[in-house]
Amino acid sequence: MQIEMHADVLCPWSYIAKRRLEAASALAGTPIRIVWRSFELSPEGALISGDSAADMIRQWRGDAAEARLAQITGFGVVEGIKLDLENARPVNSFNAHRLVHLGAASGKADAVMERLLRAYHSEAENIADRGVLDRLGREAGLAPGAVAELLAGDDFAAAVRADKRLAVERGISGVPVMVLAGTAPTSAVKPVEELAKLLRQAAASEPSA
Repeated sequence: MQIEMHADVLCPWSYIAKRRLEAASALAGTPIRIVWRSFELSPEGALISGDSAADMIRQWRGDAAEARLAQITGFGVVEGIKLDLENARPVNSFNAHRLVHLGAASGKADAVMERLLRAYHSEAENIADRGVLDRLGREAGLAPGAVAELLAGDDFAAAVRADKRLAVERGISGVPVMVLAGTAPTSAVKPVEELAKLLRQAAASEPSA
C-alpha cells in the first residue's frame, strides 16, 4: 500500500511517525510503501548550524518548553529512537530533500530518509553540509557518483518545490501529514493501533486486482 508522507528531516515528529507507521504496518499485516513528500519547516534556514533545536523550542514556548522537550524525547524513547534535541541544530534541509528524491529514483528513498533522520536527530550531524550529505547518501546505499553529481548540480530541486506546492494545494501547513489511499490528509502522529486500523480500512477499500 502506498502512503504519501509530507515530512521534514528536521522534524522529530516525522521520525516518530515513521517508526509508528512501521509498527502499524506489522500489526495490521499490511505492507506499505512510503512516498516521501518534501516539506521545509525552515526554508530560510542557514547552511551553518546555530542554536540547538531545544533552545529554539525554549524561545518559542517559554515556561512550557521543558515539558514539551520531555514529551518529545519520551515519545522517541518509546519508539526506540534517540532524539537529542540539545545537540540537533536546525539548518536548511533543501539539499537533504533532494537526496531523498535521488534515493526514490533507485528505490532507496526510505533508506535515505532513515539515515538522514538518525544523523540529524541522534548524531548531531549538519544535514546541510554537502560533505555530510555525500557520506550519508553513500551510507544509505546510493551510488557515490550519483550523490556527487546531485550535490554539484540542481537535480531534483524542481521535485522538492513541486512537493511544497502540493502541500499548499492540500492545505498542509505542518508535518508529519500522511495521505493514505487517496483519503484526505491526516496527521501521521497517531497511536500505532489507530494507524493500523486506518491501514486495514484502506486495504479493505482497495479494488481487487
